[in-house]
Amino acid sequence: MALSYKARKRWSLVILLIGMPAYVVACVTVLNWLDRPPFWIEILVYLTLGILWALPFKFVFKGIGQADPDAEK
Repeated sequence: MALSYKARKRWSLVILLIGMPAYVVACVTVLNWLDRPPFWIEILVYLTLGILWALPFKFVFKGIGQADPDAEK
């Protein structure tokens, strides 16, 4: 089932304002439980996790920055 433009816009705000900070806190917490890895591994892990969070939500963010296609002109 496809989400409407309005629903995708609302879900994108929820994801960015609540989900993203929670994901960052979870990633930092998990990495802090481990002993400090070498710097280059730590950077690689953060870069990978920084990209991976957005992949499941790609369909929500697609086209949000453009004009509402359902709006009457």
